[in-house]
Amino acid sequence: MSEEKKQAKKEEEIVLSEGENNIEISDDVVAVIAGMSASEVSGVAEMAGGFAGGISEVLSGKKNLAKGIKVEILDNKETRIDVNIIVEYGARIPDVAFEIQKRVKKSVENMTGLNVLEVNVHVQGVSTVQVEEKKNEEVKENTDKEEAKKETKKK
Repeated sequence: MSEEKKQAKKEEEIVLSEGENNIEISDDVVAVIAGMSASEVSGVAEMAGGFAGGISEVLSGKKNLAKGIKVEILDNKETRIDVNIIVEYGARIPDVAFEIQKRVKKSVENMTGLNVLEVNVHVQGVSTVQVEEKKNEEVKENTDKEEAKKETKKK
């Protein structure tokens, strides 16, 4: 492996050292842990990723668990995490963001032993899909009721 490739690989990994023993944790692993934690928070409609992330999900058929997560490695045992989300309509954004920060920090620190300095939450949008689905259900219920009334009038 060339020296440039080795250097690039080291920048994408966190190396924990104790004496002669090393544990290497890829920043992708940290991103997946953070993504799982964030997506479990009530009020998060979805993770906001770039165009390339959406296309790779469609082509591979797999859900990208690190979608919308950026991990920055500062020192061997310190990291900053940026989380990009789309919130559900009606959710209180400060509460959702605080819960994401708390869960991501706890999960990453517990699973990796890293010190999480920051969890920055970036709200990229609001999902109105559930509001539209609810309206469609109400319209369907009203239509069904009107049809039932017409049926009983015919009899």
